Amino acid sequence: MNDYTYSRLVIIRVILLSLMLTLVGRLFYLQIGSGDEFVKASQKNAFRNVYTQPARGLILDQLGRPLVANKSTMVISVNGVVLSNLDDKGASVITRLSQTLDILESDIRDRLTPCGSKGAKKPPICWSGSLYQPVPIAQEVSESKAVQIMEQRTLFPGVSADLSAVRQIPRPFDVNMAHIIGYVGPVTDKEIQNQKQAGISSEDILLQNNDSIGRSGVERFYDTWLRGKPGVEVLAVDKSSNIKGLVSEVEPDPGKYVVLNIDAKLQSFVEQQLYEAILRARSKNFKGESGAAVVLDVTNGHVLAIATLPSYDPRVWLGGISQEQFTALSDPNNGIPLISRATQGLFAPASTFKIVTSSAALENGYKTNGIYQCPPNLKIGNRTFRNYESLGFGAISLQRAIEVSCDTVFYEIANTLWLRDGGLTPVENPKDAVEKMSFSFGLGSKSGIDLPEDVKGRVAGRIFKQEFWDKNHKIWCQRAESGYPEVAEKDPERARLLQKFAIENCSEGMKFRAGDAVNNSIGQGDTVVTPLQMAIAYAAIANGGTVYEPRVVKAIMNPDGSLVERIKPVVKSTIPVSPENLKYIQKSLESTTINGTGASPFYGFPLSKIPVATKTGTGEVLGKQSTSWFASYAPANNPKYVIVMMVAQGGTGSGTSGPSVRRIYEEIFGIRGGVIDPATSILKGGSPVNSLPGIRKDGLPNYPEVDDLLTQTASPSPSPTEGNS
Repeated sequence: MNDYTYSRLVIIRVILLSLMLTLVGRLFYLQIGSGDEFVKASQKNAFRNVYTQPARGLILDQLGRPLVANKSTMVISVNGVVLSNLDDKGASVITRLSQTLDILESDIRDRLTPCGSKGAKKPPICWSGSLYQPVPIAQEVSESKAVQIMEQRTLFPGVSADLSAVRQIPRPFDVNMAHIIGYVGPVTDKEIQNQKQAGISSEDILLQNNDSIGRSGVERFYDTWLRGKPGVEVLAVDKSSNIKGLVSEVEPDPGKYVVLNIDAKLQSFVEQQLYEAILRARSKNFKGESGAAVVLDVTNGHVLAIATLPSYDPRVWLGGISQEQFTALSDPNNGIPLISRATQGLFAPASTFKIVTSSAALENGYKTNGIYQCPPNLKIGNRTFRNYESLGFGAISLQRAIEVSCDTVFYEIANTLWLRDGGLTPVENPKDAVEKMSFSFGLGSKSGIDLPEDVKGRVAGRIFKQEFWDKNHKIWCQRAESGYPEVAEKDPERARLLQKFAIENCSEGMKFRAGDAVNNSIGQGDTVVTPLQMAIAYAAIANGGTVYEPRVVKAIMNPDGSLVERIKPVVKSTIPVSPENLKYIQKSLESTTINGTGASPFYGFPLSKIPVATKTGTGEVLGKQSTSWFASYAPANNPKYVIVMMVAQGGTGSGTSGPSVRRIYEEIFGIRGGVIDPATSILKGGSPVNSLPGIRKDGLPNYPEVDDLLTQTASPSPSPTEGNS
């Protein structure tokens, strides 16, 4: 053997030895180092988890009346994977289902189409759950039709019929509450994936592919309480996925009961009175296009009622909504009923805002015993600003200015405060008294209500002007050159006006001018609020300066009636107004109901026994009729309730909204023909109930009308609160 051959043999031996060492090392790693992981993986392959959905918790009013409950119903579901494997992709099955269930084929296909795929309708019409999960296409199916389908399985492959607990909306007193209670929808794969990415282990996954979760309202905000936890059966399976036995079983944990501060009877009455206010506006040749009403407990921020129009029947979501129905709810021609005007609608607050301007004035040098001039009009710069209907009252007190809602008094105050800050060339760190006072009242920020639908609105001032200009000056400059040709085709005059504004805003849109300050002082201009925000502001005046976050929910309870959590009041801020100045404003609002703009709706009301503080507002909107506002609280000498009502394109506050606000107070205090009888109050006991409702042994709530509502079989007829939809 020569040296060359010997060297080759040595190299081959080294290579073989290296391969052997690598193989041994890998075997050691797999069997010893990673053995536990593979054992776990093997065990997982040997077991399957089967989840049982828990009963979703009830939503109850303050006395325990069920606003959202459950019932058993026959549900027909379709497995899309099975259909996709058929020769005709399930077309014949869908046709048979359409004929048997009397459902349009297009509706079935829409429900089976995954959200986000080509041709899918908007959620919640499309299917947002797992592709491997049977898709419910019809519920409340008669037993005869379900049997017919199941007896002909060869004609209906992939179709199943099962009893399922579904949501039921009893609507006690024909109450609406669509925007409060909300609705549920199937969970999406993305939501489950997000849950996994958040670090929740597969053994503790809270959401399953066949879950329904809250999509709006209380159903969404308190979803984790209402949903409960699914039951789990762990089954042993062989390598062919045949079930070998039951390993373990955990019963489902039913959802909790959510108890509201809202009283269904009061809520229904407030909804009716809002509807009456809109009819009142229309009888006076106003459009009365939409409205909202809010009733709060001023001592803690509890929401006792919150109504909005246009609305819709909340039962439309039960069993899935059709494309036609969803389009109607989203249609501007119908007023977009999906939007809550109380928490999402933004409106100029008009003269109801004067409590903010008055607070800012009194805290910045203006005196409660001062004399203020109220001329019919006031010239500031090169513009003339007028009183509403050009009325003048001469030399008056600030209290009288609030009573008669004298605009020119507030114009002068706002202009003076603006000049003190340096006007167009502001001093360093200007006080911006009205703007900052607005923020302290909770305006310009979300209210904090325990509903997902809550907008912040905006407050006029230097801060807003600069931020708004930063976002829009490029568009304004482009429009300054191009104009608005699309508007000019129908309205040349409006197009010219818009282009004029664009030219001004392009170069000087960031400047907070005297006219801006003046308009803002009476709740016009750039400041817009929700009716809920104004109710919160008046509650703060009534209770001595505390701004509460409003709370719809009172408590969370177990199905056995035990308390889980009492929802406590949350203080958002405190308005920086001295007790003396607050008392002055309170006195002014109380006298407004006697000698001012709030008087006419309360003629004959027993004000000597139950004084009411009020402020009217008539908002001017470019191109539209005026907005009716009526803000109030009572009793004025010991405040408990605040009521604010607004009707868009509704006329004056006292003429349109005021009479309905009075009727609500009469029902709350039990006033009949000027006689006060608390026993006749719409609220049981004459005031909100602090205690929690009783729950019977069968898990059903115990409340005054329990026998009537639980035996109710006919669906209540649609109420006028459902508007155009």
